[in-house]
Amino acid sequence: MKKLYRSQYNRKLAGICGGLGSYFSIDPTIVRILTVVLFFVSTGVPVLLAYIIGIYIIPNEEDVNS
Repeated sequence: MKKLYRSQYNRKLAGICGGLGSYFSIDPTIVRILTVVLFFVSTGVPVLLAYIIGIYIIPNEEDVNS
């Protein structure tokens, strides 16, 4: 069973996009590009809010593996 986590090694800020890329088995760069595009299309607030909430809700990879 797959679990969603914030990536410990494939991260730029908090590891959200790296973790989503691992969960959906796609390149994290694609997730990052989609995040930036959604940020500009949606005036930024919903995407930024979702990212901040994800930082606090999605566990870190080291916490899942221990």
